Amino acid sequence: MLTSTQTSQLSARIEADILQLQEDIVGLEAMTQPISPDNAIGRLSRMDAINTRSANQTALNAAKIRLAKLNQTLPRINNPEYGECDECLVAIPFARLMLVPESQYCVACSDKMAHL
Repeated sequence: MLTSTQTSQLSARIEADILQLQEDIVGLEAMTQPISPDNAIGRLSRMDAINTRSANQTALNAAKIRLAKLNQTLPRINNPEYGECDECLVAIPFARLMLVPESQYCVACSDKMAHL
């Protein structure tokens, strides 16, 4: 179970991350607009622009997913179960929660699931 100080720190961290992601999403959406075929750039430059757009689209999708997770996590941080691994019920270290507040699993269980 987290202390009230830890809960406050996590809440502030999540709120800051949400604001940053919202800003990032606006920028990424601007960078993922379709590339007009009548744009007077060379073939290789056009391919670079398409590849860059694809990478930005991947980053945009990841940012939207993380934003949704953080929005779901914020109301849960006051629950006594928050901060416990959903798999083994061991307390997730506070440092991990500060890095990835939407974590539902401890490092050991996350590694096990990644290797399945």
